[in-house]
Amino acid sequence: MSPRLITARVLTLTFGYLFIIAAIIVIALIPAIPVWYPVGAGIVAVIVYAWAWWLIGRRVRSFGYLERDEDLLVVSGILIRRLVVVPYGRMQIVDLTSGPLDRWLGISTVQLHTAAATTDASIPGLLPDQAAALRDRLAARGEQRSAGM
Repeated sequence: MSPRLITARVLTLTFGYLFIIAAIIVIALIPAIPVWYPVGAGIVAVIVYAWAWWLIGRRVRSFGYLERDEDLLVVSGILIRRLVVVPYGRMQIVDLTSGPLDRWLGISTVQLHTAAATTDASIPGLLPDQAAALRDRLAARGEQRSAGM
């Protein structure tokens, strides 16, 4: 995975926390509310933000994938590790997505869809060339194995 994925996730986290900080400031401006309520909420928000920032790096580093002869392995998770084995013959759609922030940072996500919802998997944070090449390889292997692609 590209380190740019960490940047994308941190920017998303920061943008979300701007709304929380704005709400705390609005609450602080209400005269009937004791001043220590918004101060306490701000301290908690900063602690949670720092913890989430640290967790993003660990979460991004937990993603991985391995192309084998008959299937694709996708692993993710920190506390609860998830290993998804997607047989090439079961793949129905191989999707390549990239939102505005992802395009700005130069990363993409490969999304795999199968008939069973529990075996869907995504591989985020790939460089666009890597993602397109992976999509093409997976699509070709799926067609070779009589997939529904």
